[in-house]
Amino acid sequence: VLPGEKQQVPQKQHQAEFRSPARYFAENIIAGVVNGGRPLYRKHNKLLAALERQTGVPGHIVIAIWGRESAFGRAKIPYNAFEVLGTKAFLATRKDYFRTEVLAALEMVEKRGVPLRLMRGSWAGALGQPQFMPSSYLKHARNRDGDPFADIWNSEPDTLYSIAGYLADKGWVRGRDWGFEVNLPTSVPCYFEGPDQGRKISEWEKMGIARVGGKAFPAHERGQIGFLMLPAGRYGPAFIVTPNFFVLKEYNESDVYALFVGHAGDRIAYGVSPFRTVWQSVDKLSRSDVAAMQRALERLGRDVGGADGLAGFKTRRSVGAWQAAKGRNTTCYPDREIVRALK
Repeated sequence: VLPGEKQQVPQKQHQAEFRSPARYFAENIIAGVVNGGRPLYRKHNKLLAALERQTGVPGHIVIAIWGRESAFGRAKIPYNAFEVLGTKAFLATRKDYFRTEVLAALEMVEKRGVPLRLMRGSWAGALGQPQFMPSSYLKHARNRDGDPFADIWNSEPDTLYSIAGYLADKGWVRGRDWGFEVNLPTSVPCYFEGPDQGRKISEWEKMGIARVGGKAFPAHERGQIGFLMLPAGRYGPAFIVTPNFFVLKEYNESDVYALFVGHAGDRIAYGVSPFRTVWQSVDKLSRSDVAAMQRALERLGRDVGGADGLAGFKTRRSVGAWQAAKGRNTTCYPDREIVRALK
């Protein structure tokens, strides 16, 4: 899209977090992070324990993010950050955002001592092993190994400390879990989902929600607020999540990303089983189809969180509420039938 041209909602979305949940949670992908993370979790055990004491962020969560973002530093990060950011500042739809990032990148070099040769990033401009945007580096990067600057490209201690610091800065609640897979009875509407519909976990229990596998909720969590989360509506697992789930979303604004790193981290540290409920296949819809459905729901007075073509929690529960009002099977997830019905 050239400057001045109108941006349309794209037909396809190439970023993994916007694809089908079943594809995102393919077991071979999760297992790659889990199997790669376990030896590194043991290797850095003392450092991670110290970081948890300092920041409150559990080490297994830090390791899972490291694995997801850069395959524990093994992923190629080939692009010149200034070329990427400068191009996006000129051509992207979020020009002001990327102009700010260009200035932040300059500050990294001129004031923070980052060598120019290290300014390598992804196709989106994210830097180093934690995949920080330049502004995030300025705010959250930490120097653990005593070098002149926070080296998130080559230093594992700096990388791990920076990830933990980021989550702590964003409000990680010390001592709380991120969430739990649960069995959701049909008596609990799927449109009860969302961070604005929280209730005590003990109250969710009274409604018939229980952890999978017969485990009890931890005693320290039962009196705390939890939130229903259904990334695939009734087509996948259900979760009761804590405020820390939404802190994970600060790292990547995606329900499935936060769920991935929370689940992978638990498997790294505790050896928990894969998801008990199967991620079912969902209809393959283009983002423009979903956006058209969202605009139709908005015309009916429903809050879908914006017609962006993405099935976020506001869209999912609006779909479910519309289905319930029409006497349809309540799935809380877009499909071809709903798109046709709302055209």
